[in-house]
Amino acid sequence: MKHPCSLRTLAWLALAALAVHEFSAPAHAATVLSGRIATSDGKPIFGAMVTAFNEEKNRKETAYSDASGHYSLPLSYAGKLPVRVRTPYFKDITATVAVAADHTTSVDFAAEKLASPEELSESLPASAHVAMLDFPNQAVKETFVSQCNFCHQQGNSLTRQPAPERKWKDTINRMEGYMAMVTYGEVNAIAKTMANGYTGKPVKAIQTYDASPELARAKVEEWHVGDAQSFVHDAFVGADEKLYGMDEGHDLIWVLDRMTGQIEKLPLPDVGLPVSGIFNGLKMPIGVFTGQHGPHSMAQTSDGRLWITASLSGMLFSLDPETKSFKGYRVPRGFLWHGGIYPHTVRVDKDDMVWFTVVASNQVMRFDPKTEKFTVIDLPSRGVVRWLTDTFFGLVLKIAGLFDRSNLHLALSHHKWLNQGKDVLTMPYGIDVNPVDGSIWYAKLMTSQIGRIDPKTLKVTEYDTPMKGPRRPRFDDKGVYWIPAFDSGGLMSFDTATRQFSTYPLPRLAPNEYEVPYALNVERKSGDVWITANNTDRVLRFVPATGKFISYPMPSRVTFFRDLEFTRDGKVCTSNSNLPAYAHEDGVDAFICIDPNGAGAPRG
Repeated sequence: MKHPCSLRTLAWLALAALAVHEFSAPAHAATVLSGRIATSDGKPIFGAMVTAFNEEKNRKETAYSDASGHYSLPLSYAGKLPVRVRTPYFKDITATVAVAADHTTSVDFAAEKLASPEELSESLPASAHVAMLDFPNQAVKETFVSQCNFCHQQGNSLTRQPAPERKWKDTINRMEGYMAMVTYGEVNAIAKTMANGYTGKPVKAIQTYDASPELARAKVEEWHVGDAQSFVHDAFVGADEKLYGMDEGHDLIWVLDRMTGQIEKLPLPDVGLPVSGIFNGLKMPIGVFTGQHGPHSMAQTSDGRLWITASLSGMLFSLDPETKSFKGYRVPRGFLWHGGIYPHTVRVDKDDMVWFTVVASNQVMRFDPKTEKFTVIDLPSRGVVRWLTDTFFGLVLKIAGLFDRSNLHLALSHHKWLNQGKDVLTMPYGIDVNPVDGSIWYAKLMTSQIGRIDPKTLKVTEYDTPMKGPRRPRFDDKGVYWIPAFDSGGLMSFDTATRQFSTYPLPRLAPNEYEVPYALNVERKSGDVWITANNTDRVLRFVPATGKFISYPMPSRVTFFRDLEFTRDGKVCTSNSNLPAYAHEDGVDAFICIDPNGAGAPRG
């Protein structure tokens, strides 16, 4: 796979006189699938997704039709390719197309409207189905959004299966084994709501899809990775431009060479811990969590070493990408094992210090690769109830671990017997480095706060956010902190110079639906903010200069992105990591890259 950027202008000039469709192919892309998408009566369809799978069906590439219905899809492979056209309110079109290498193959498609309510309902994203749930009050709904969307979509074809209330309670109990923090009353209310709401009857919804000229220039690439039980949490773009995927369930690092399409796997070393590591007393999802480490997030120091948080074992690993060798460091646990519980997001500052959040210990830690020493920064607890968690949760896990997969922590934890639910946690989650002054900033998901750490004095200052659920924020190059508000379905920015917030509600597909933005990243050249929209199978792009949102619908149903990374040539990359992987339309996780200009530019 080569890149079009340097020759695109020449391509426009060279092709300007040719009587071809509206798009000009990138100069390098000799293998192209092009044509027009229209309704059965010939009207153009704007924003239709044209997806070509490779012959092995483990890779696919997608382009979008423009306002005149034309599309141009540069391909990295040729052959007898399965092709699918997908657009809202129309039936999928599938065909096998003989695509010749180094040629343009032209195919037009005519789409038929979905005829039955059942077909229409099945075509809708998860957001339309979960919107049918009638919660008894706003508090229960907020808990549901916060805790039940935490690791996967709600309302997709797997999670909306009709079931009696008893079965839903069993399901919620399994989710409590992976740290869903709900009270006994919330379990009952949510189970009843789901039993009454997920009936299997067709959903009637009118959604608004906002196709834009920018969409018609984009291309999406996908590479399947792992198996039906994989959990590739984060994807990271290394200095070598390869994609590294952290398979939290199988203790693997998947490495994709985007140029060749080759994927290799690197197993983390066995350190003698039980399955699920220090969380062995919890009922982790069967089949998904087969390892002891739970690799989660990755960053890279200037010497080339990759740094990986191991959430389940409470360790930090370095990986030499040349020798493929790992070295592990046990994170400090402290008194009553209260520290180092679930190392999470990791970033590296300009001095090559490694910083990461520890979500269940209310800590941020700094690791010096030269001295191999940790520095522990305990964060404010915000109340006695959360102080109890910060102090004694490690002891609870230690006792629960004596009874493998028992979920004994539910009987021991005060989030149950004090009826506090998720309010017993602060949960420092995302973290980033301010490029202006080198300060370290984090987000507390459960208390809706962001915080600043002075890297020299380690002084901590916290700020309440105007929207709920700040999750995985990032900085732009001006020192503005961009924050996804998971619980509120919004976007926030915090100017670290003026200490002022701005808020932006995310565009929804329908007024009664909600969105759950998990993560974002800022493309430094343009300043555009790319945001995961995990309940509607979209990625959103926000342009701060104009206040405009651009929507990129994803070609696969059930997309759940946990972080976003940029390649040097401007592609936006991630991993599709809904839990479990078999809920994805393709049945496995995937590496995904969006090239905003990968399909060429309109010639008009």
